[in-house]
Amino acid sequence: MPVPGLGPYDDNNIFARILRGEIPCKRVYDDAFALAFHDINPQAPVHVLVIPKGRYVSFADFSAGASEDELAGFFRAVGAVARHLELDQPGYRILANMGEHGGQEVPHFHVHLFGGRPLGPMLAR
Repeated sequence: MPVPGLGPYDDNNIFARILRGEIPCKRVYDDAFALAFHDINPQAPVHVLVIPKGRYVSFADFSAGASEDELAGFFRAVGAVARHLELDQPGYRILANMGEHGGQEVPHFHVHLFGGRPLGPMLAR
């Protein structure tokens, strides 16, 4: 489903190409629902991207169109990645950007996991 400001799913976006194995990544986790890998331009000591395996442009697209199994499987994968990276203590941040105002750069739904140091406030005050 097209998302305002993002358009239809682009099968040539970088994450689709990573999922097909055309572009390498440093994998952290891989199952039937999600793939997690280190960001190539980390913004924290730990910066991992978690992407669903389905063709979803954004969170709006994913939350409206994914099956119950995909929804549960993806969010369980996010938790599994955080545990695998031992981020539960002292904590971490999960971030999903959506659309132009949210700063989404790749038109494939994904979440960022940040950790490894105190991250400070979300937005400048």
